Amino acid sequence: MKMIRTRIAPSPTGFAHIGTAYYAIYNYAFAKQNNGTFIVRIEDTDRNRFVEGSEQVILDALRWLHIPYDEGPDIGGPHSPYRQSERLPLYKKFAEELIEKKLAYYCFCTQERLDQIRKEMQERKETPRYDQLCLKLPIDESLKRVKAGEKHVIRMVIPENEKISWNDLVRGKVEFDSRVIDHQVILKTDGFPTYHLAVVIDDHAMNITHVMRGEEWISSAPKHILLYRYFEWELPEFAHMPLLRNTDKSKMSKRKNDVSIFSYKERGYLPEALVNYLSLMGWSHPQEKDLFTMDEYIKVFSITRMQKTGPVFDIQKLTWMNQQYIQRLSLTDLKNRLKDFFPYLKTEDALLEELLPLLHERMQTLKDFEKLAIHFFTEPVVTLRNETENKIAIKLKTLFNDISNWNKNDLLNCLREVLREYSIKMPVLYYIFTGKEKGLPLPESLEILGKEKTLKRLSKFNI
Repeated sequence: MKMIRTRIAPSPTGFAHIGTAYYAIYNYAFAKQNNGTFIVRIEDTDRNRFVEGSEQVILDALRWLHIPYDEGPDIGGPHSPYRQSERLPLYKKFAEELIEKKLAYYCFCTQERLDQIRKEMQERKETPRYDQLCLKLPIDESLKRVKAGEKHVIRMVIPENEKISWNDLVRGKVEFDSRVIDHQVILKTDGFPTYHLAVVIDDHAMNITHVMRGEEWISSAPKHILLYRYFEWELPEFAHMPLLRNTDKSKMSKRKNDVSIFSYKERGYLPEALVNYLSLMGWSHPQEKDLFTMDEYIKVFSITRMQKTGPVFDIQKLTWMNQQYIQRLSLTDLKNRLKDFFPYLKTEDALLEELLPLLHERMQTLKDFEKLAIHFFTEPVVTLRNETENKIAIKLKTLFNDISNWNKNDLLNCLREVLREYSIKMPVLYYIFTGKEKGLPLPESLEILGKEKTLKRLSKFNI
């Protein structure tokens, strides 16, 4: 039986995209379920969009998500190199092989001519495509022009009036008429391949058995199938996964959405919660579970349970799930995660241990810690809003000063006395102490803050 090999092939264009994580989860789970190999390959041939350092960002994001890969640009493997920019001679060799077979040809058309063709076709309400002018050139003339240094690209030949089909593991039979397929550029003027040539050569060279990628590549699949046929290579299985959608069903994109993996890290989401949530995008658990580990997911994953329509990325559902994961953490684990998230907490073990029982059930993200507890670490700036609040502060200082055994029960009794006397609600008291109108339980908070700090904060109001 053939060894299962899957891959993701992200482009290093500035940040690690949430879609990269989405596809990585499925490729990783499928490979591991079948005792196979999961590969990361960097597709960096689009030099206009290349951003220095972003490859490392992608790899760091996968590590943060605990999605390990077996081969990749930083760890190597039997099919190195794993960066397309380091594989250029291979693409050139195979592109020239296609020319020899008359399955590709040199094209010398200028950008100005191509723009003019496009404009004319659009005016005629036709789908813009190359008019195949250079296909008619004799090969000897083309080679002469290439040797003379004339700028050129290499285009693949598309057969006329042919049905190109495949059995997609997600969508069933998919078929295209070759008449709608353009004579695609496969090697650019700078010697770099386009996605279409490089992906086929690399997937074949790296023995990829299953190409599991986004549905936006469905229209490109016929070109890839033709290239496999032209090279007389075995076709991998294709599974075109649904794209992540917004609540309005539009595609998630960096223009409209927060699609950076590390943005979710910075907002306090746990990696295991994000992975769990993404694994439910376009797929359903056979037991209809919402919460499960990666190991549990690998055991039950099946491509047949993938849906065709794009799943909606619901930040509220992710936040709920993240809260469930936080509540499942031990207090020790939560403490360590918070110390990693907020460096200033590294030396605050004692205070953290007092606070965490109050925080554990109330945090939806790690970032919520500051919203709920920052006033324990920095004194809040509070301006009393009226004379009544000033009188309340005076009363509280008097009552608190008389407490000999500083504890939450005696503090609660004092707070209740003030609530009754001034006919106010608890948010007023929260505001006096924190500058916010809600937060952690106030008696417990003041007990942790201590008598000295509490009285000091009341004294700053010049009462």
